[in-house]
Amino acid sequence: MNGNGNPTEHEATPETPDGIDSELEALRREADEHRDRYLRAVAELDNFRKRSAKEVEAARKFGAEKLAQAILPVRDSVEAGLTAAEKGGQTALLDGQRATLRLFDEALAAAGIREINPVGEPFDPNKHEALSLVPAPGIAANTVIEVVQKGYELNDRLLRAAKVLVARGEGP
Repeated sequence: MNGNGNPTEHEATPETPDGIDSELEALRREADEHRDRYLRAVAELDNFRKRSAKEVEAARKFGAEKLAQAILPVRDSVEAGLTAAEKGGQTALLDGQRATLRLFDEALAAAGIREINPVGEPFDPNKHEALSLVPAPGIAANTVIEVVQKGYELNDRLLRAAKVLVARGEGP
């Protein structure tokens, strides 16, 4: 207080205890609201980071899928050329084609592409496309007996189903 009995600018004027309590309560509610918003924002950011990490991983694993699907027919063609050359007895061409096919298969493997060649395995409609059921005495029903076109997977995701012939069960 100054000499006139008035409060100085640094001194607070006395308030009623009720006014202080209600103001304090309002500030606590506001602080709680801000804390709640902060916690929600942190949780949303954490979820965003996790989703982004999953999307980046999927893009890394499967980014080559379109390229792989375009390249597989080329591989099939090289393999068919090898088969034709074997039948014609052209050894120099065969050696060159085999080397090309081996390099091609190594490149596919490096990209995470795996061949599906299910001869002798049970038919799996998730990985195989049955072209026909054929009689096959002595072989269990629903067993793949021949692969017409190999299938491929990219990091365990099906790129192309194997086209197969399946043993028909022995029946009437």
